[in-house]
Amino acid sequence: MCAYSPDLRAKIVAAVERDGNKHAVARHFGVGISTVKRYCTQWREEQTLAPKPHSGRPPTIRPDQQEALRAQVTAHPAAYLDEHCLLWEAQTGVQVSTYAMSRTIRKLGFTRKKGRWVPVSGTRTDAASGTA
Repeated sequence: MCAYSPDLRAKIVAAVERDGNKHAVARHFGVGISTVKRYCTQWREEQTLAPKPHSGRPPTIRPDQQEALRAQVTAHPAAYLDEHCLLWEAQTGVQVSTYAMSRTIRKLGFTRKKGRWVPVSGTRTDAASGTA
């Protein structure tokens, strides 16, 4: 679920300050009453309406390391996932699971075809390939 835009948040708080009726503002903007209350409290206490960062663990293979992984997959297209994990550990010293390796390789645009990792066909759309 994505956060509401800062512009919408500002409009909600401005409407509450102008009208004072949080329930009516929630109905007007199509958001929950708890959301309106949270934005008003956040504005009053912090003077900011910026969304908070999402919680969760950072990815094992960071975005700045993805080009190194792309080079590895290009250099070893016939390697299996567990072999890529071993190569990655030898190269970076970071141990990754086969699931994390598979997810990141697919995110880079590779797919396994006839025993080799190749870039995804340009004619296939995300909806047709089943990826999000």
